[in-house]
Amino acid sequence: MSTAVAAPFNLALRGGKTYVADGGLNLIGRVTKNGKLATIAADQPGASGIAFSKNGKSMAFTTTVTNLETFENSASGLHIWGPRGKRIYADTHAYETKHNPDKVIRYGVKNPSACVSEALEKAEIPVSYRGHVDSHAYSVTAVPGGWVVADAGSNTLWRVNSKGKISTLAVLPAQPTKITASMAAALELPECVVGITYRFEAVPTDVELGKDGHLYVTTLPGGPESPVLGARGKVYRVNLRNGKTKVVAKGLLGATNLALGTSGKIYVAELFGGRISVVQRGKVKPYVTLPGVVAVETTKSRKTLWAATMGDPENKVPGTIVKIVKGKVRK
Repeated sequence: MSTAVAAPFNLALRGGKTYVADGGLNLIGRVTKNGKLATIAADQPGASGIAFSKNGKSMAFTTTVTNLETFENSASGLHIWGPRGKRIYADTHAYETKHNPDKVIRYGVKNPSACVSEALEKAEIPVSYRGHVDSHAYSVTAVPGGWVVADAGSNTLWRVNSKGKISTLAVLPAQPTKITASMAAALELPECVVGITYRFEAVPTDVELGKDGHLYVTTLPGGPESPVLGARGKVYRVNLRNGKTKVVAKGLLGATNLALGTSGKIYVAELFGGRISVVQRGKVKPYVTLPGVVAVETTKSRKTLWAATMGDPENKVPGTIVKIVKGKVRK
């Protein structure tokens, strides 16, 4: 357990030790017995994902350089640190710039009326567009032959081999939402917008490899990342061989991370819901209340959970890493 973190976006558990990618402190660290952080990699801007190879000999983590005024990402990628000091950098930003796989997907409104177009433009909401160039390599998991990266900017899953070569595994589908009267009112949009379907971007936030050989992925639904449009987060199952996707759960409020448990259980960190929920057979149930939860991970036995919460510097509240046993939080 620890209160030495700021923005602990992802956890990794290895050999009885807890590792964290902290985008607030810009580092990869290990939690010590007294709850402090032992820095493994310093000066890692926007560190957010961390994973170990199955044999534990390699560690991979993601970083992203973001202009906080424009929120544009100028660099992003996967760092692979192996034995004997071997280090490889897979540049997902460069790959995305060259290929932009989701350019084939049209987001926004199909055949909007003049009133709808004017209203969305006034609200600075894109009316209709194809996927644009952006990379935010957010989470990573080890797979046979290398790694898979969930990129929250490009809306894709990248496959990265052990030598750092990148290829596109899957482009996640658009997330259609029918705008209700209450949604339009919350967004201060006129009546003509009520009833339209807006195709938001999928924003993959975590990826884990299941014992069944499939990947499991959490997504934020794009658009306002808050409860204003309802619980629209999802969990997908993705075929590791061909990238085919299938929704296995929906109705999640800010699905920022997931962990795989026993008996097919999937634990999901719902940042905006302030809780961890459990998904089983497609049904979502609250598991434990944990305000600010952003990351969740299970031990090797998949019976015990570890979770991380965001810090709040303005109110002098530290981020935390906690252990959860049988639905109870141990700090």
